[in-house]
Amino acid sequence: GFTCWLAGAGVKAPFSYGATDDFSFAAAENVLTVHDFHATILHLLGLDHEQLTFYHNGLQRRLTDVHGKVIQDILV
Repeated sequence: GFTCWLAGAGVKAPFSYGATDDFSFAAAENVLTVHDFHATILHLLGLDHEQLTFYHNGLQRRLTDVHGKVIQDILV
């Protein structure tokens, strides 16, 4: 698990999302990926993460890969 602090921009406050195991070694509830985090930040910036691509090694790729989804639970 990891901690990230967000403020403003349509994010609920104060708000805690998810939980870790007893040793804080791994996420136990509401497990997310970095792709989900990127998709949410891009959404808050007004960008569609599914349309945002970049050219790499001859292919158009998405920053959020095919797995990223916006975390609706933390949005106002």
